[in-house]
Amino acid sequence: MRRALLLAFLLTGCSQEHERIAPQSQIAPGDIQSGYEFLQPETQALQDDEFANPGFLWVDKGRALFNQDPDSGAPACASCHGDDSHPFSKAAAHYPAVDASSGQLVNLEARINLCRARYQDLAPLEYESDGLLGLTAYLAYLAQGEPISVKTDGPAKKYYDAGEDYFFQRKGQFNLACSQCHNEHWGDKLRGDTISQGHGNAFPAYRMEWQTFGSLHRRLRDCDSGIRAEPLESGSETYTAVELYLAKRAEGLPMESPGVRR
Repeated sequence: MRRALLLAFLLTGCSQEHERIAPQSQIAPGDIQSGYEFLQPETQALQDDEFANPGFLWVDKGRALFNQDPDSGAPACASCHGDDSHPFSKAAAHYPAVDASSGQLVNLEARINLCRARYQDLAPLEYESDGLLGLTAYLAYLAQGEPISVKTDGPAKKYYDAGEDYFFQRKGQFNLACSQCHNEHWGDKLRGDTISQGHGNAFPAYRMEWQTFGSLHRRLRDCDSGIRAEPLESGSETYTAVELYLAKRAEGLPMESPGVRR
């Protein structure tokens, strides 16, 4: 009965205009919980086991690429980041961030591709490619346990505001906003699943539904598809702005990648 009532409530949005929901139902800081807390014990155990967690296949691939000399003759990533001059071991917990040179907001994937172009004379890796997922997973893994903390003031503020707008904007044929599920109904049941708070601290992650590893932007695309909205391109400025908003919203949660999700 509770699931039926929740579905009925959510679908009432179908007949309304695509207005922005006032951000009045924020999650209290003391109530913030990782998606890990909403998993079945068996799935939690899978994430915790480095031998069984399938995400470590991508971590291992990323570690190899990080230490590999590229064919361009440029130095390997490890040759620049092997000392204290360019620290990176906890960096993943502090992205997205504004790139000082371009003034644009970049996430970890975009930072990796910027480094490839600027310092290794290499083409960018495609989103969801094993190479980019691997490098991102490796850097995120090195930051495991580091509390998420991002800058949202100064040049980052316009991106943060855009990400917040997207989170509270009704969209798609179901006319739903992200906030309706992840702020107002977290902990409720929907189609046999428990609705999480929608934090990104476990990504990139292995999703049972995908039967493979994927980025946070892939998850955002899935969410938009689920409400019958047109998904944006992975790596788009809008999704990166949403990623910044979600990171600030999850501030203090520890990095978990490679996570395992349903």
